[in-house]
Parts: sequence; C-alpha cells; structure tokens
Amino acid sequence: MSDRFIVLSGCSGGGKSTLLDELRRRGHATVEEPGRRIVQAELAAGGSALPWRDMAAFARRAIDLALADRARMQDHPGLVFFDRGLIDAACALEAHGGERVLDSLAAAHRYHRKVFLTPPWPEIYAGDAERRHGFDAALEEYEQLEQAFPRLGYETVVLPKVSVEARADFVLARL
Repeated sequence: MSDRFIVLSGCSGGGKSTLLDELRRRGHATVEEPGRRIVQAELAAGGSALPWRDMAAFARRAIDLALADRARMQDHPGLVFFDRGLIDAACALEAHGGERVLDSLAAAHRYHRKVFLTPPWPEIYAGDAERRHGFDAALEEYEQLEQAFPRLGYETVVLPKVSVEARADFVLARL
C-alpha cells in the first residue's frame, strides 16, 4: 500500500478536476484522470475506445493508464493526488464488460486508506465533448463506487459542497 497515493473519486462532474488543480497549485503532485486523457487521445486519433462507443475497451485502457501512472509516481517522495484511477476503471470494466478484475487489482495496488468522494452535485454538473453521459449515469457510477471502496477496505470521506479552497483544506486536514 502507498499511504502517499490519495484517490479523489466519486460522482462525475462533482469537482474532482477543479480540486486537483487547487492541490497542484498548493504544491502537491497530481495525476489527471485517465478517462479524460483517453477520450482526448481517442477523439484526436479517431479511435473507438470511448465510453459511449466501447466502454469495455475504454475501461481496459484506463486500467493500463492507471497502472502506468502509479509506476511513474512510485518514487515521488510526497503526497500524490489521483483524479480517479485504478479502482474506478476496474469498477467500470466489471459493470460494462463483465470482467472480474476489481478484487485482484485492488489487492495488488493499494492506495491511502482514505478515499475522498465528490458527491452528486447537480448544480455544477455539466456535460462537454469529453463527458457525454447525463447526470443519471453519473449517479449510477457514484453508487457503484460508493459501495466498492468500502468493500475493498477503504474508508470513504464524502467531500462537502463548498468552495474549492475549502475542499482542499478539508482533504489536507484529514490526511
């Protein structure tokens, strides 16, 4: 387990990327969401590993990228904040591809015991070219993650719906 690897997970469109930017601004190492990077690359290349085309291929690629991110940050001496990552991708693959990978990946690649979840926040949710699913799909995903993390031995901490600065203070005070 790496007590230095902190996961920000939860509801899509709940403010994870904004929080990650604030933590980066404060001098912490951060790793951007694998899914966004994959969607950007697939759209640029005309690929099909997109969540609205082939969710299983997208999730497999997200798993590979999350594992590479972990390896890349292994020697970083301080805290590293991950916008989503391995558990999120494995949950998606199980839900949409039927491949039972979550338990084995989660056992082999642990993060800090506290996982910070962004709750559903319809007032700030917005779709875009890379987030084409609606709020109902985001809620379904959140419920899967809300159940998966505790089942895997993580303590989930739901982030308050406050300013990004207050959210960053909240996270750092609980580590």
